[in-house]
Amino acid sequence: MIAHLRGKLVDKSPTGSVIDVGGVGYAVLHSLYTFEGLRPGTDGLVSVYTHLHVREDAMQLYGFSTVVERRVFELLLGVAGVGPKLALAVLSGLTPASFARAIADENLGALTRISGVGRKTAERIVIDLRDKLAPAGIIPDAATPGEAAAPRRKGSASEPAAPAGLPGRLYEDALSALVALGLHRAAAIEQVQKALEQGPVEQVEELVRRALAGSAKKPLAKPAGRPRVGV
Repeated sequence: MIAHLRGKLVDKSPTGSVIDVGGVGYAVLHSLYTFEGLRPGTDGLVSVYTHLHVREDAMQLYGFSTVVERRVFELLLGVAGVGPKLALAVLSGLTPASFARAIADENLGALTRISGVGRKTAERIVIDLRDKLAPAGIIPDAATPGEAAAPRRKGSASEPAAPAGLPGRLYEDALSALVALGLHRAAAIEQVQKALEQGPVEQVEELVRRALAGSAKKPLAKPAGRPRVGV
């Protein structure tokens, strides 16, 4: 089993990257949480912990910036109805510590704000994992983010609906990505709207890139600063 990779980052996007190890390029899917921290060190190399997911028809490598994130991913895979794609979506919307807080608080709203997570799935995640996170060393943060604890209804007066002609999932995925990368949700909505004014877009990565470029001069919610999109 491949448990760790260390090599040259040859391609990078919000959802997956290619890491060259000894002349072999490994395609690694990852969360936005890992995307944010996937930057070469002083030796020009990047390092990720990995999980090899094997199916009858395919094998896929998933990468994580920390062992704790990988533990959360693997615990999520043990929940009925949660596959690798949905597990990454959860980790893109919530840091491991925020996820643990949401589980500890039984905060279904924090989970259902993530694209693809309905109420029943959120309930299963809470029930299945509430007694497993602490033994796995996954510790909650001090408080669940306010936006997650008090979700707003889409299309309400406090939050505009997705622009006409734009798939709702693309819109929500872009917002979740930007929030995971440090923007407040209100700022993310503003930047997505401005990004769409530049022309049509079909991929969430392109929409996120445009929005990040537009937010370059705006302060982020996290002190680490705006992540780079390119290598």
